[in-house]
Amino acid sequence: MRCVVTGAAGFIGSHLAERLIADGHEVIGVDAFVDYYPRSLKEANLSGLLASPRFQFIEADLSTLDLSALIAGAEWVFHQAAQAGVRGSWGKSFTVYTACNIAATQRLLEAAVRAPRLRRFVYASSSSVYGDTPVLPVTEDTLPQPVSPYGVTKLAAEHLCTLYWRSYRVPAVSLRYFTVYGPRHRPDMAFHRFGKALLEGQPLAIHGDGRQTRDFTYVGDIVEANIRAASTDDVEGLVFNIAGGSRVSLRDVISLLEDLSGRKAVLDYREAAAGDARHTYADISLARRLLGYTPSVSLREGLERELAFLATLYGRSVPAGLLAGAREAEFALAPTTGPGHSAMLPPAAADTSMAASVGRQ
Repeated sequence: MRCVVTGAAGFIGSHLAERLIADGHEVIGVDAFVDYYPRSLKEANLSGLLASPRFQFIEADLSTLDLSALIAGAEWVFHQAAQAGVRGSWGKSFTVYTACNIAATQRLLEAAVRAPRLRRFVYASSSSVYGDTPVLPVTEDTLPQPVSPYGVTKLAAEHLCTLYWRSYRVPAVSLRYFTVYGPRHRPDMAFHRFGKALLEGQPLAIHGDGRQTRDFTYVGDIVEANIRAASTDDVEGLVFNIAGGSRVSLRDVISLLEDLSGRKAVLDYREAAAGDARHTYADISLARRLLGYTPSVSLREGLERELAFLATLYGRSVPAGLLAGAREAEFALAPTTGPGHSAMLPPAAADTSMAASVGRQ
């Protein structure tokens, strides 16, 4: 297949593009390198892909790029690009979220109307569309009630995908990701910050009481769901929950990280962050039944891989017992990263106060 992956330099997009290349497909990757986190990390994400003759990279903004030309020959489009972050979506920056998450998606869907070879358009939505729903686990029929501007923009783009399927038969499928983690995790996300703090002996700031829960999903399972959503017949116009299949509290995650790292966390409890839902938990029976999706990586195994990746990224010794995870994470780190190279975080992004909440995709 000829594929287009937007957000190809990002956490999920780079993993997805690598899987497509490994499966024998041709991939055009697009990324605007928005400055939400260091460009050097995104360049490192692309390093393996750029070595493949079946991968072409375009640095461009979806708001100005000729999207009709981009997807004219595409059979699968995976729209992963977005302005990420719940807490950053408030205030004046909301205009960035509407431009990146809504307007750019609408432009891509308009181009898809005129794409003669297009067989599937897979949109990366988010569990943030649900907000603080009182009934768990949530099904795809649960009323969306986002509690952050970010969640509002992801829901709006999801609705656009449904509208373009109904009105123009754009073969769109939306996947609601539940808190994705793993190697290349964005530096603002809790697992990245917590793992880095443990490795460096710094305190972890917890927004709220630590009893909030999430349905955590390993990035490899997210990639598998994308492939299945693209290749499964008769699922156009549908929305699927994609999750890890378990509900875990933040305190339990920290205990697991302590066990894996062999180090004791120092916790600094702070006020809950605006826009963060208290609990998330997904019913994935629809994805299991129609897509054949089943999460395959346990939270412990996934955290082992992420912690090994972080140890390598920040030039720390890999904790005893994480050697298997380190080998698994090797593919996820460019050879140019590490001490003395540009992929190391600048001071602002490497703030060791660890003021992070669990966050959501």
